[in-house]
Amino acid sequence: MTDSRKSDIKYTQPMSQSLVSVDEAGTETLQNGEHSSDVSRISTLIRYSIPEEMKKGSLVGNVGQDLGLDLKRLRSGRARIVTGESIQYAELKTDKGTLVVNERIDREQLCGDVTPCSFTFEILLEKPMELHPVTIEVLDVNDNVPTFQNSRLQFEISESAALGSRFVLESADDADVGDNGLQNYILTPNDNFVLKQHVNPDGSKYAEMVLQKPLDREEQPRLSLKLLAVDGGNPQRSGTVNIEINILDANDNAPVFNQTLYKANVIENAPKGTYIVTVNASDIDSGSHGRVTYSFSKSKAGTADLFGIDAATGRIYVEKEIDFEKDKKIEFRVEAKDQGGLTDSSKVEIEVIDVNDNVPVINVMSFTSLVSEDSPAGTTVGIINVKDLDSGENGQVRCTIEGNVPFKIKSNVRNYYALITDAVLDREILSECNITVIASDAGSPPLSTKRTFYLKVSDVNDNAPLFDKTSYSAYVTENNSPGVSIFAVSARDSDWNQHARISYILEDTQITGSPVSTYVSLNSETGVLSAVRSFDYEQIKQLQLVVKAQDGGSPPLSSNVTVKVMIQDQNDNPPQVLYPVQTGGSLVAEMVPRSADVGYLVTKVVAVDVDSGQNAWLSYKLQKATDRALFEVGLQNGEIRTIRQVNDKDVVKQRLTVIVEDNGQPSRSATVIVNVAVADSFPEVLSEFTDFTHDKEYNDNLTFYLVLALAVVSFLFITCLVVIISVKIYRWRQSRILYHSSLPVIPYYPPRYSDTLGTGTGTLQHVYNYEVCRTNDSRKSDCKFGRAGSQNVLIMDPSSTGTMQRIQCEKSILDEPDSPVEVSPII
Repeated sequence: MTDSRKSDIKYTQPMSQSLVSVDEAGTETLQNGEHSSDVSRISTLIRYSIPEEMKKGSLVGNVGQDLGLDLKRLRSGRARIVTGESIQYAELKTDKGTLVVNERIDREQLCGDVTPCSFTFEILLEKPMELHPVTIEVLDVNDNVPTFQNSRLQFEISESAALGSRFVLESADDADVGDNGLQNYILTPNDNFVLKQHVNPDGSKYAEMVLQKPLDREEQPRLSLKLLAVDGGNPQRSGTVNIEINILDANDNAPVFNQTLYKANVIENAPKGTYIVTVNASDIDSGSHGRVTYSFSKSKAGTADLFGIDAATGRIYVEKEIDFEKDKKIEFRVEAKDQGGLTDSSKVEIEVIDVNDNVPVINVMSFTSLVSEDSPAGTTVGIINVKDLDSGENGQVRCTIEGNVPFKIKSNVRNYYALITDAVLDREILSECNITVIASDAGSPPLSTKRTFYLKVSDVNDNAPLFDKTSYSAYVTENNSPGVSIFAVSARDSDWNQHARISYILEDTQITGSPVSTYVSLNSETGVLSAVRSFDYEQIKQLQLVVKAQDGGSPPLSSNVTVKVMIQDQNDNPPQVLYPVQTGGSLVAEMVPRSADVGYLVTKVVAVDVDSGQNAWLSYKLQKATDRALFEVGLQNGEIRTIRQVNDKDVVKQRLTVIVEDNGQPSRSATVIVNVAVADSFPEVLSEFTDFTHDKEYNDNLTFYLVLALAVVSFLFITCLVVIISVKIYRWRQSRILYHSSLPVIPYYPPRYSDTLGTGTGTLQHVYNYEVCRTNDSRKSDCKFGRAGSQNVLIMDPSSTGTMQRIQCEKSILDEPDSPVEVSPII
């Protein structure tokens, strides 16, 4: 040891390199600290010696220099003192690397009579973690005076006491130890007694007065002496007690114990009154001189207060609670005294049996309350120290972790445990955790204590956003307003905070050659998909988009989802009539013979609707008619048929107004006018021709010339007709006659349309055959045929130059109904 100050302060330099410390795993750690682990590193034990009662702030030693650590390391490692005690006697000055006194140290309060007296603590450094045990020995200072428990001692001694009789004197108590402790007793000089000193096995001293000269009560009935107790300190201190001796009348025999040593055991915390042992002494005197009483000797003041003794029987029992941690073995002396004042003493040794009455104590040395979820297994989150004041198995401590948590506890140094991760952490599964450490001893029954540590797991961006569906389907009605919300996509991210903040991005794709952004827009925060334009179902029926969800991590993670936007049809198109064609310059009339039966097909109204679904389902209704009792319109197919037998009373000119409605909400409609001529011959038609032309509001002059032309041509047709019928009667048995004038007459039927909605939806059948008949004067006149059977169509064109031609077109229903019909012109 070297003298660090001019005072009595002494500290030791680090031990020589031959000194090693061994941890519980059996790993040797040299003085230079070359061995290290992932948890901590243990350097050589440093020991300092200082006197007690030093002033606060007094230097203990330069721990930085002794450990070979520079001041930078002490600051960066956050060097600090860790101790499980409530009082911290030393303080570490990291700016100087020195240890100083932090609290007043009283060796007697700290250790009592235990020598040597020392206390131990650890210096903890982080990054990397290091533990350096430091032991400070507290040297005794002679600051306590030897004291006696009583201010005076009284003895009653018979004058017949034999020479050599011993009288045990009260022991003085000096809290100091070593040379400063009690060293000697001195008895004031007298003729009758001399002082003899003895040493107990525990090192304590006691004195006896030994009678060296017979007493004479008649000469001196009382003696007053003084006993002086002195220590070996410098300066020397002493204490005195007065001894008062009353000399009694003669009592020849003193009591004698049957044993010089009594041994017994007692369990700590034994209840008051628990029996321990009985001492026994006998006196051969008779009478009052032979009656013996027992009492504790004053040889060791304070110890015997834990016990009581029956003065008559010598039975010793527990008087106060006994603590094994304070007194493991108790020794005292018992006196037997007769009525004559003669005494004898015997020694009693009581061994205290430990009981497991102290729970382990957990002290936290270091703990990190926040750990990243990507920390590897084996990461240290804390260091604890566990102590148990019991001894033997009762003081053997084992630490475990309660519950199923991904942590374990590992011991590298005796009584020190490291709390480390046992697996890779996942914040999405375990965002926070209460780690409960249980420290239990090996006693019976075992005692345990718990300490709970709250730990939070910090987030790492390791999860991509996930949509709640693999694909989405949305619907929007056509003719929508621009900016209307269509649909909202939703994704979730199991990460936390910024890593879970999702932005929605519309991928740049093409739809019919245009960027998708010209059709829809996407709110990056809410995921709401909105229309940029108004959609037309007839132009585009479906949009297919790709939406990306991206989180706010670095680097960001993302995922995609497909969104199909279906355009829903709206009833925004009215039906379109394809047949009969409403022409502004021609008057079209359907011919119905007066011999027509019930259900005779007059014509068929054909209409289409470019909408879809029920918006394109068409129905036909007869709105107005010249004779509503004669005709009806098929609700689904638009066929105009007779509902009764045609008779002669029916007027020639029949005008029907048919309304075509779709099934939309609200429905849309179109109106078509169908002119029907009820006649068996062309002259009948001519009689009503003027009325037809007036209905159409044609020009008056043009009508006059047309009627005149029709009359002339009719006469010619009738003459030709008689000739043709007589010649070709065998070929035209079932034919129907159509009269042609010299004016351009155009029988018009609709072109070939497909039945898109099935039978009865208002469109034509799949198959129609056409045959063209032309006059010599006109290339524009034609005759078109429809379904099986025969129909006559009369078209009058006021724009003709005055010629009328009559054409008879016939289609026979043969075995092959779709074969072309042979048409012969009439000149």
